[in-house]
Amino acid sequence: MLAEFGGFEIAKLVGAILEAATRPCVVMVDGFTVSVAALLAEQWLPGAAARCVDSHRSAERAHDRLLAHLGARPLLDLGLRLGEGTGAALAWPLLRSSLVLLDQMASFEAAGVSDRDD
Repeated sequence: MLAEFGGFEIAKLVGAILEAATRPCVVMVDGFTVSVAALLAEQWLPGAAARCVDSHRSAERAHDRLLAHLGARPLLDLGLRLGEGTGAALAWPLLRSSLVLLDQMASFEAAGVSDRDD
């Protein structure tokens, strides 16, 4: 698969995603090329893509189909086509903020919020 769909760059990305699948961490997927690597990693090790968070939907036409195939919902849709990790750089603060909210936000029960209509 790696020989068919990419060279050394994609092979390294696939390896990084496969390694991340064995650790408690997240892979920020940035654009079409890294999405291809996520698809190949998922083919190699089912469940590997579960460690991935897609930063953005890129302007490449095939990216929509690739995201749909992976069942991925990107955090941003800004029409980016710049490369160099710009989507990940923009999405990273959103992901970190979300994790802080999940970790520190009180539940309705802990906050004393009633589910009754008074």
